[in-house]
Amino acid sequence: MEASSCRRFPAPAAIPKGVEPGDWESFAWQMQNRVRSLEDLKAWIEPTSEEAQAVGDLERRFRFVITPYYASLMDPRDPECPIRRQVVPSPLEAQDSAGLADPLDEVLHSPVKNVIRVYPDRIAFCVNNECALYCRFCLRKRMVGETGWSMQKRELEVALEWIADNPEIRDVLLTGGDPLVFSDERLDWLLTRLRAIPHVEVIRLGTRLPVTLPYRVTEALCRILERHHPIWVNTHFNHPREITEPATEACLRLVRAGIPVGNQSVLMRGINDDPGIMKELCEQLVRIRVRPYYCYQAQLLEGTGHFRVPIERGIEIFESMRGRTSGFAIPRYVLDTPHGKVPLERSSILGREGDAVLVQAWNGKTWREPNPPD
Repeated sequence: MEASSCRRFPAPAAIPKGVEPGDWESFAWQMQNRVRSLEDLKAWIEPTSEEAQAVGDLERRFRFVITPYYASLMDPRDPECPIRRQVVPSPLEAQDSAGLADPLDEVLHSPVKNVIRVYPDRIAFCVNNECALYCRFCLRKRMVGETGWSMQKRELEVALEWIADNPEIRDVLLTGGDPLVFSDERLDWLLTRLRAIPHVEVIRLGTRLPVTLPYRVTEALCRILERHHPIWVNTHFNHPREITEPATEACLRLVRAGIPVGNQSVLMRGINDDPGIMKELCEQLVRIRVRPYYCYQAQLLEGTGHFRVPIERGIEIFESMRGRTSGFAIPRYVLDTPHGKVPLERSSILGREGDAVLVQAWNGKTWREPNPPD
């Protein structure tokens, strides 16, 4: 697909009949009226028989929730729509024999509940297990929406005490789930507690809400974040069609509050594994002052085999962008491993071993990533 074809997608659907604009732009209304069933889904698209069956078959295995805003971006008649494929269940999810529940061994890297430590000086802190919607490729689908992974205030306190007791931790990434699902008050409390720990220098928020529910990014939220600087935000656009006017305004609000915004996408078959689409995505991100930071190789994650792209193809895509767009518009193509992130460049790939690619991590360890060639 040529990059210019991205611009021919239909505009987001109009606000549904009977819904007031003030409700549509309300975080609370969007959360309360999420798509949760096949009947809800039929209000937005014409599901194929395969999609309809997958909604029921996968209900207990991989949860299914979509915000009305994001549902409005789907092409109602095209099952190959790159927005639709990210959130509507597919029968292919049940045909991934190689996928793992926890491909990064995050549980083994967890000193206390929902704290993941891979590097000496920084952690990922999964402060909740809820998102505005559930992506079909979610790395933490094992925990999102599952009650056993939720974080009560006393459990957050235990994690905060652990951070305070480990002075080498200078960088804390709040993730989940999605930290922006918290109320303003709860998020302010958490940031205040982290800011009271002297050795925590940087706080980062990993959130997809600027993409999936941009109305959450209010001026009030930005004022709270601004009080706790330095705050950094990484969001998650995968396709140019996600860069709408509301999403753009959400990102610009963050930038105006002095918060650098980066983007971490995932390379996925049939969604953005095309040089033209990837170039368009990155250039449009730069236009709205969001820096393309990482593009991840899709993990060996259960139910995602139909999304995974051969690593060699990914390298070709990002090499093709060099010299054809601004250097800072090209994200770093990386593979996340239990040993940390590995840049997917020819210099860091040790070679192939059958259906696996051998890469070297930052600490010198070799990682064998199953990745069949085309």
